[in-house]
Amino acid sequence: MSRLDRLLRPRHIAVLGGGWAVNVIEQCRKMGFQGPVWPVHPTRSEIGGLRAYPSLADLPEPPDAAFIGVNRFATLEVVAELAAMGAGGAICFASGWTEAGEPGLQDRLVAAAGEMPILGPNCYGVINYLDGALLWPDQHGGVRVDRGVALVSQSSNIVINLGMQQRGLPVAYVACLGNAAVVGLAELTGALLDDPRVTAVGLYIEGIDDVPAFAELAERARAMGKGMVAIKSGKTELSRSAAASHTASLAGGGAASSAFLRQTGVAEVNTPAELIETLKIFHVHGPGLGRRLCSLSCSGGEAGLVADLAAPFGLEFPPVPQPTHDRLFAVLGEIPTISNPLDYHTFIWGDGPKTTEVFSAMLEAYDAGLYIIDAPRADRSDPSGYDPAFRAIVDAQKAAGKPAFPVASLPENFGEARVQAMMEQGICPLLGIETALAAIRAAQTPAGQPGWRPLDSLPQRETRMLDEAEAKALLAAVGVAVPKSTTAATLAGLDLAGLVPPFVLKGLGFAHKTEAGAVRLGLATLEGQAEMPGATGYLVEEMVTGAVAEVLLGLRRDPVYGITLTLGLGGVTAEVLADTVTLVWPVGEAEVLEAAKGLRLWPLLDGYRGRPRADMGAVAALAVRLGALMAADASLEEIEINPVMVRETGAVAVDALVRRAT
Repeated sequence: MSRLDRLLRPRHIAVLGGGWAVNVIEQCRKMGFQGPVWPVHPTRSEIGGLRAYPSLADLPEPPDAAFIGVNRFATLEVVAELAAMGAGGAICFASGWTEAGEPGLQDRLVAAAGEMPILGPNCYGVINYLDGALLWPDQHGGVRVDRGVALVSQSSNIVINLGMQQRGLPVAYVACLGNAAVVGLAELTGALLDDPRVTAVGLYIEGIDDVPAFAELAERARAMGKGMVAIKSGKTELSRSAAASHTASLAGGGAASSAFLRQTGVAEVNTPAELIETLKIFHVHGPGLGRRLCSLSCSGGEAGLVADLAAPFGLEFPPVPQPTHDRLFAVLGEIPTISNPLDYHTFIWGDGPKTTEVFSAMLEAYDAGLYIIDAPRADRSDPSGYDPAFRAIVDAQKAAGKPAFPVASLPENFGEARVQAMMEQGICPLLGIETALAAIRAAQTPAGQPGWRPLDSLPQRETRMLDEAEAKALLAAVGVAVPKSTTAATLAGLDLAGLVPPFVLKGLGFAHKTEAGAVRLGLATLEGQAEMPGATGYLVEEMVTGAVAEVLLGLRRDPVYGITLTLGLGGVTAEVLADTVTLVWPVGEAEVLEAAKGLRLWPLLDGYRGRPRADMGAVAALAVRLGALMAADASLEEIEINPVMVRETGAVAVDALVRRAT
C-alpha cells in the first residue's frame, strides 16, 4: 500500500470552492461514484444538489481525497488543515506558484502539506474510471472500465486531449502532475501501475525529477508485464554549453532523454496518436513485441506502401520460409507472388476457410502480423462483405498464438465500435498505417538491463578548459593512446628532438582550433612557421598515419541524466553530419559497439565495398575507459576527442577537449 492509495482510490471525496466544486460533483455523479461527496463552503448550505458543510472540521470524517478549487492563498490554509486532520491527499487546482515566479509560495505549500500527498499545484486532477471517482473539474471523454491503461501527464491540456480519443483505448486512470511540488512522476506512475487493473501506462513528460527512481520504476513495470510509453517534450532545446564543444550540441536535449528512455526499456513516440496506438498494443499483448513481422493485404499498392513506410522505422519483414511458401501456394496458386509483404489478391475474398488458412499460415512463421484492411463506411456502404476477413484475422491469432494486427490505412476507416469489439476478442486494431508502424516499432522496445541506474547528476558549476597538452596528459595517464609530442610557450621554444616527421603544429588555448586556424598539418620542419594570434602556447606532435576512419567520442555531465556518452563520425563535419548515437552512463564495451552499429554511416567503418575495417572495438574500449574516469573524478565536466583516428588495429586520440570544475 502506497501513500497515494486513498487519493487515487477514495472511499469519500471533499470538494472546496464554488463552480469548480459543482463540476467535480457532477462528474462523480455521471460516473456512478458510490461513496459520499462532501462539498465544503463557509456560506452556502447546498452545492451541486448536495448538503454543504461549513468547514472541514464539520465533515463526518477526514476525507480520503479532496479537490481544492479555491485561490492559491486559500489553498495554503486548506492544505494545512487537511494535513492536520489526517486526510488522504488533495488536488491543488489553483495556478500562480513557481510557474508564475512565486517559488516561495510553493515552498509554503509543500511545508503545509507535510506528509500528506498532493497533486499539483497548477493541476487539473485525477480520474479513476475503474471506481468512478473523479477529482476533475471539467468534461472528459472516458467511460467506466474494468481494466485499462493509465495516462500520466505534466501538462493538463495534453492529457485532456488524449482522454478525448476515439480509437478504442480503454483508459483506467487519467492523472496530472502540475508543478509536482510534492508527488513526482515516478511516485505517481508507480502507484497507478501497482493497481492490478492497470495494464500499461502512457506518459507525457516535460522533465524527470528523480531519474534513478524512474529507472527503477521502469524495471518494475517490465517485471509486472506492463509496458510504458512516453512522449518527451523539449527535444529541440539547445544545451547550456553548446558553443563549447561538438558533444554538447549533439548530446543535448532530446538525445540524452531518448537514450535514457531506451536504456530503461521505456518506449518513446513522437505524437499523441502514436502514444495511443502503442498503449493499445501494450494493453492487449504486453511489452516486448517480436521483431520479425509479416504484412498481408489484397493489393500490391498496399503491400508496397507498407514496405516504403516501414523503412524509416527499421522494421523487419523477413522473406517467406519455404514451408510457409508451399502452404500459401496451395491456396493462392501461381498468380500472386509469395512474398513479404504479401499481396494475396482477391481470389480468396469472401471465402472464410481459405482466408483463414492464408492468414494463419503467414502469421505462424513470424512474431506478429499486419493485416491491411479498410472496412467501407457504414453510413454510405455495406461493410458486411469484409466480415469474413475480420473473422479470419481473429482465427489466425488464435491458431498461431501470435499478435495479429488489423491495420486501417486511414484512422477513420474502422470506427470506435469495431475497434472495441475486436479488442474484446483479444485483437488489437491499429489506425493509420504510418502511426501503426510507429507504434509497432515502439512496442518492440527491449527491456532495460536489470539493475541499471544512471549516476546522480551534479549541480551546474563554473568550469575551465584544459589546454590540449594538459588534456592529453590526463588521457595518457589512464592508458589512452595519444601522439608523441612536445610543448612550449613559443614557437622558438619547441624542441623536436626525438620526434619523427611529419609533424602537426597546434596553437593552445582554443576550443575549436581548426576554425581558429590553429592547426597546421603535414609539416616536415617548423622553419618559417608564423605565430598563431591568440595562442597561449604551442603543441607539436608526430602526425598519426594509417587511420582508416575519424570518430568523435565525447562524454559530458548532464544536468538530469548524470553522464552521457556520444559517438559518431568525427572531424570538422561532426555537427554537419549529425550522425551520432548517445548513451547514458554506465555502459559496457558491447553496448557501445552495438550502439555504433546504429550510425547511418556505420558501413564506412565496417569494411564497406572492400574498405579497411576500423577497429571499433578499440573505440568502445576507449569510451568505457573515459566513462570510468569521469565517474571516478567528479571534477571532470566534459571530455571530447574529435577526432579519434581509428586504424585497422587500435585507435589514437589526436585532439582532446577537457573541461574541469574550478
